[in-house]
Amino acid sequence: MPGRSWAAAAAALVALAAAPPAEARSFDIAPGPLGEVIAAIGVQARITIAILDPELASHRSPGVKGDVSVRAALDRALRGTGAEAVFYDRATVRIIRSRPRPKPSPRPKPRPPKLPATEAPPVEIIVSATKQTMHLDNFPGTAKIIDLEAGRLARKAGDGTAAIAALQPTLTTTNLGRGRNKLFVRGIADSSFNGPTQATVGQYLGDVRLTYNAPDPDLNLYDLERVEILAGPQGTLYGAGSIGGIVRLVPNTPDSTAAYASASAGLSATRFGGIGGDAAAMANLPILKGQAAVRLVVHGGRDAGYIDDPSRGLRDINSGRNFGQRLLVRIDDIAGWTIDLGGVHHRVETDDGQYLIRGQPPLTRSNPIAQPFGSRFQLAYLTARRPIGATELVSTSSVVWQDMESAFDATGSDGTSAPLLFRERNDITFWSHETRLAGGGTRMPWVAGLAGVYNINRLTRSLGPPDAPRQITGVRNRQLDLSLYGQATLPLTRSLDLMMGGRFALGNGGGRLLGENADESSLSSKTHFKFSATVALDWRLSPSLSLYSNYQEGFRAGGLAIAPAGSATDSQEFVSDELSQIEIGARWRDKDRDGFSARAAIFRVDWNNIQADLVDTAGLPYTANIGNGLVYGLDGELNWRVSKALALTVSAFLNESYLYDAPAEFANPDRNTLPNIPTDGVRLGAEWRLPLGRGIDLSGDASLRYVGRSNLGAGPSLDVTQGDYYVGDVGARLDFSRFGLSLDISNIADTRANTFAFGNPFGLAREDQITPLRPRTVRLGIDTRF
Repeated sequence: MPGRSWAAAAAALVALAAAPPAEARSFDIAPGPLGEVIAAIGVQARITIAILDPELASHRSPGVKGDVSVRAALDRALRGTGAEAVFYDRATVRIIRSRPRPKPSPRPKPRPPKLPATEAPPVEIIVSATKQTMHLDNFPGTAKIIDLEAGRLARKAGDGTAAIAALQPTLTTTNLGRGRNKLFVRGIADSSFNGPTQATVGQYLGDVRLTYNAPDPDLNLYDLERVEILAGPQGTLYGAGSIGGIVRLVPNTPDSTAAYASASAGLSATRFGGIGGDAAAMANLPILKGQAAVRLVVHGGRDAGYIDDPSRGLRDINSGRNFGQRLLVRIDDIAGWTIDLGGVHHRVETDDGQYLIRGQPPLTRSNPIAQPFGSRFQLAYLTARRPIGATELVSTSSVVWQDMESAFDATGSDGTSAPLLFRERNDITFWSHETRLAGGGTRMPWVAGLAGVYNINRLTRSLGPPDAPRQITGVRNRQLDLSLYGQATLPLTRSLDLMMGGRFALGNGGGRLLGENADESSLSSKTHFKFSATVALDWRLSPSLSLYSNYQEGFRAGGLAIAPAGSATDSQEFVSDELSQIEIGARWRDKDRDGFSARAAIFRVDWNNIQADLVDTAGLPYTANIGNGLVYGLDGELNWRVSKALALTVSAFLNESYLYDAPAEFANPDRNTLPNIPTDGVRLGAEWRLPLGRGIDLSGDASLRYVGRSNLGAGPSLDVTQGDYYVGDVGARLDFSRFGLSLDISNIADTRANTFAFGNPFGLAREDQITPLRPRTVRLGIDTRF
């Protein structure tokens, strides 16, 4: 059965959540072709096992039965096959032909000089965000995997999403402040302002969805394994709210074989500002040896302020704090199930806005009242998974509570000089569930599932004197979405794969105005039916070079919004928007040396009925459809490991966008572009490592980024430019095995630039708001493991 053996060989790379190989598990795998037996072990143990030799995969394996460790299970399965297992780490294994053993010498000979260890063959990377066992090299789209356990990102975990965006030019954010920014991937940006529209980027913690129509919660990255970013609409696999792409945080899982912990702390100083700091700790504690464990992360930090307010005699007014916890309990082998119980609590508090007024002295801003912000993010979830033969069943349920409160200085908006405060509170409750079944190995991966989300968003507002603001009209929206989806890859030839998928979604949404004088006739309810499709090809021209193309779709549901000032009604509806993308790309990877890789893609996006959160002439937020859009883009990346000690990276993108069929108030005859889409961006990076002897290593990294020019919003009233600047960062770390010392300098040249032309909606019409880069900041850090 050569066809079956070849499929088994390709299918035998299995990558799911990592589990330590020393942990005893119950195996019951019948004898059969080695490729199929290895695939079953990988699924049941949730580790990555690669067997790339199809002839070897066809050898007969005796199978394995009993409660044994993964290593023992592999030893039994490989007995008599002429193969052996090579462990690269506790969750990555490669099956190779048994190496010949040297014959014993009749008498001792002088010991030869010790040769340097050879590098392990490159391990295939699995894109788990595809919800299937799919190689990164075979994924017909743009995906980026970022290791959080190494390099600068591990030291900058307290910076949250900003640390990720600093590594990826195609991931951009607004800069209103921590906990209130919007994320955009590959230039799919609707507006610069927060409101009731769904996010364009889906954010996940493992299999758990974090947001629906809320800004980025900006979670701490400490003790996460990696970040996965999928660019382009992901409507088939992730449904509504993923029209720009996916950002998926993958946490480290509890280890039931040993107790250990880690900790990190840093002290930072900002030029012209104050002193900040950050601290985090992780504890992994087995509850029942080999069966249950808990992993707890706690963290906190203080962001130093650097803006002064002379009118109130205050310094460093924009300082902030963040703190939280992340808990995960894993229980293995409950009637074949693995259960994860998890929770997240994250708080952000900022004393004042971080914007400036053009024309005032550097790093100063005068306001009669403070403009604080606070947010609270809470998550609880349950995930259950179990292998069913060579497939895996995963079911996840979660609930999110997210509360945000913003205050803005509205002085002057009523025509007087009396201090006036605008306060906005956004309360969100979000339930989600997904059950899916995936299988097919790496040669013919497939996934099918059902999902449901229910989101309630309550937005309340008040305006008036700081000590007694009066409630004004608010809005409440609810949205229910139920969907069925599936995606599968079919090998057309040995080098050409076809991937197809679709998602059927049924949704019902409604909204009503809130407040004493709310119009009862504002009640709105709509039902929609949507279908999102995916079609893609992956063509492997050689072991190193592949080409791909894809067509993908996505959408966002409509809703009810407060009408802008001067409207005849108090409310207005905004309709669903839809987006499709065509992408053609190429990948190169040196399979022999694993020293050079490259990727490039060109794409076109068609976006209909674009939803956007906006600000009216009175400075109050509202939501509308602003027309249709086109986005053309090119992005690419080069990675070159020059030597064992030095690695270089270059990543860049070009974007061109057009807004057309726009209502008169959003049409701009001079420049009809979509908001917040830089025309270009580049990042140059270098990482190096130097062994100093006696178990001490010195490592370092440096980067230079360019962020291109963009405009704040759509239409003449928001045609304010931002961006067009360079920023450089450097860092170094001394690794003493059990602990390390680090030094990082952000914005080393102390660049002054306007990152975001918005900070207060009531002064927006003056077009004089700028948000500077944080001045040069030096951080000294220490980390330890025990």
